[in-house]
Amino acid sequence: MASSLTKATAGPAGGEKTFLGHPRGLAYLFMTEMWERYSFYGMRALLVLYLATNVADGGLGMKDATAVAIYSVYNAMVYLLALPGGWLGDRVWGARKSVAIAGAVIMTGHFLLAVPAEFSFFIGLAFIAAGSGLLKANISTMVGQLYPDKNDPRRDGGFTIFYMGINLGAFLAPLSIGAVGQKVNWHLGFAMAGVGMAIGLLCYYFGYRHLSPESSKIPNPLPADERSSLVKKGLIWLGVAAAGYAVVGLSGAFSIDWVLWPLTILGLVLPAWYLFRIKRDKDLSPLEQTRMSGYIWFFVAAAVFWGIYDQTGSVLSLFAKDNTESTLFGFDFPESWFQSLNPLFVMALAPLFAILWVALFKRNKEPSTLTKFSGALVLVGVSFGVMMIAQGMASGDAKVSPMWLVSVYFIQTVGELCLSPVGLSLTTKLAPQKYAAQMMGVWFLAVTAGDSVIALLQLIGAPTDTQGWFASQGAVAALAGVAIFMYRRKVKAMMGGVH
Repeated sequence: MASSLTKATAGPAGGEKTFLGHPRGLAYLFMTEMWERYSFYGMRALLVLYLATNVADGGLGMKDATAVAIYSVYNAMVYLLALPGGWLGDRVWGARKSVAIAGAVIMTGHFLLAVPAEFSFFIGLAFIAAGSGLLKANISTMVGQLYPDKNDPRRDGGFTIFYMGINLGAFLAPLSIGAVGQKVNWHLGFAMAGVGMAIGLLCYYFGYRHLSPESSKIPNPLPADERSSLVKKGLIWLGVAAAGYAVVGLSGAFSIDWVLWPLTILGLVLPAWYLFRIKRDKDLSPLEQTRMSGYIWFFVAAAVFWGIYDQTGSVLSLFAKDNTESTLFGFDFPESWFQSLNPLFVMALAPLFAILWVALFKRNKEPSTLTKFSGALVLVGVSFGVMMIAQGMASGDAKVSPMWLVSVYFIQTVGELCLSPVGLSLTTKLAPQKYAAQMMGVWFLAVTAGDSVIALLQLIGAPTDTQGWFASQGAVAALAGVAIFMYRRKVKAMMGGVH
């Protein structure tokens, strides 16, 4: 497929074969990322539904609250593990080897999910979370390495093509994996996700020679003595954890909560500690200190946004199963198909938003970063206001039209396009020089914090199938958006001239 899209071209690559005018390696990274996202989102479309489905119907028969907590913790760990994943790429394996290892770990995890045993299922989830964090932190770096000249005019276009692969994989996955998992066999669906990652790995290996030589280098190699010390400390902590869980297991007191509670607390404490550590670093200049104070406002706003947004795959998925008609215009479809709406809307709306921002900029009317963040929070709050109404209409045995969920996904996608790209750009602008490489991982910790809050609410017993659940979170998000807008001048002053 990639070869049919390549051609000889002049310009920066002078006669080399290219992919749509870009370095040929982009085709293989595009395919690798597309298939990895296919496996990731395909499994995720089934996860909560499988956990909450009765044992007689092939699921694990868990309570909805437990299923949502597991989903939230899993999602939080994927983004949390992007930090050590980036560290391994920078100091131990290099980006190229890291992605290869990550793909193999992810594939193994999916095939473990395909085994009809509860123990292997949760081991598989741990594998996928670890592999996804490692891959996420390194594959985007490799795309950038394809363009040694930082001013290469093809650079932004290359990343645009690459990220289209993410949404294409995310769109196709629920339609195929979701349908097979729900209609045929859950574990066959999980196996399809494993096959998807296997195809991605093959694409990656076939494209090895087209990748940048820079991707094989280790930017900051870890000294042998430091590596030995870290391995010893890691084994000690692993031994302590294993011993502790062995005692709990032998006493007969072990339950899934013994895993969920520590990971949830970690997902809340670590982002706060990391931000505090950077903020208090005495090496930062006064301007960098001020900018970090401003950044914390955006971080908290993003955590609120992602905590609500990521419920599309958990709370809204259960609402689709229990309270939504799965028929539209006479066509029956599995509930997991709703998970394809977000990437579909992203692919349709992202080019329009890019054109809109440029057009408004030329007229000196483009909204500020603070206004975009504020709008995103209000929109995600409104989406849960819509869900509050839908939940009220679904009382008793009544089921609502699927168009309620379609409208919610559309509103949230518009909010995402106002916040996500802007947040990534803002992070690079406000990052202290000392932490320039690490701050992108810090941005992802906002997802970890938001999802961990949702997991915590489930662990303490907050019901998700009530109007109060949607109303309270919708109100918090909308009020947070209003607060940012009201205090925009104060926050803008903290940004130190960054717009």
